Amino acid sequence: MYFNFYDPDPGLGGFFRLGNRANEGVGEMTVCLYLPDGRVGFMFARPAVTTNDAFDAAGMRFEVVTPFEELRVAYDGPVVLLDDPLQMSDPRRAFGGNPRTQVSARLTYRRVSPMFGGEPEEPAERPGEEFARGHYEQLVSATGQITVGEEGFQVSGFGLRDHSWGPRSWQAPWYYRWLTANFGPDFGFMGSRVARRDGPGSRGGFVWDGTTLELCTEFRIRSSWEGQPPVHAGIEAELVTGTKTVRVRGSVLRLIPLRNRRVDPAGAELVTRISEGMTRWTLEDGRVGYGLSEYLDQMVDGAPVGLAE
Repeated sequence: MYFNFYDPDPGLGGFFRLGNRANEGVGEMTVCLYLPDGRVGFMFARPAVTTNDAFDAAGMRFEVVTPFEELRVAYDGPVVLLDDPLQMSDPRRAFGGNPRTQVSARLTYRRVSPMFGGEPEEPAERPGEEFARGHYEQLVSATGQITVGEEGFQVSGFGLRDHSWGPRSWQAPWYYRWLTANFGPDFGFMGSRVARRDGPGSRGGFVWDGTTLELCTEFRIRSSWEGQPPVHAGIEAELVTGTKTVRVRGSVLRLIPLRNRRVDPAGAELVTRISEGMTRWTLEDGRVGYGLSEYLDQMVDGAPVGLAE
């Protein structure tokens, strides 16, 4: 399960993620907070997980109050405070060279839009390329309190939550682009582009207009890049449904690059980068919203493979 949020009043956003890999005996816990002063608080852990009875590990817990209507997120634990979140491209350096502080978070997430997704009747993934046998997403509101060190924040914002299940290999997609956006309770969207190494992949998403959730028949995206190795800094996207075309520009406010490594059966190291950008979105009519732009790329010779999109 994954939950993101942004509250423009204090300028605070972030995401919480907890994955159970019960058959492997471990989990994956991530907390990332984009703080008003420009710093990013981040922590990752692989706690012991041997059952799928709960999402509760490494100081993080998700509670379902009413299915699809209300859920609660809690975290009590440390984060490393990054003045320069791009340092996380070298996790050893980032964790060893920056201060830590304690975080206490209590957020309640409530339904804004209907659910999108589910589990297909026929497998959508080829053997060895499993990423999410089933998956759904939902636009939500987020309210509560977050304390970072000695500083406390009241949160009243919006975000998106999702839930995936089945095998997960971060090396399965060649690259993907995942955009989430909220413009208050009456408008939001999600756009998804997943590229395969040897095929066209998929494009999709949804647009929520406060009354109806329409599925995308097409999703187009173009990115601008900066730095070395390049990370995305600007986005132009079009989401096409049966009744409308939504054009949006995104400006990345802050970005943290995360890394996953795996050794393949031949002994070669595979490196995957997941760049998490807190993003300000602007529609053609001038409305401004916020959300995450998540870019996953396999890294080849130190460069992301999806620079063309």
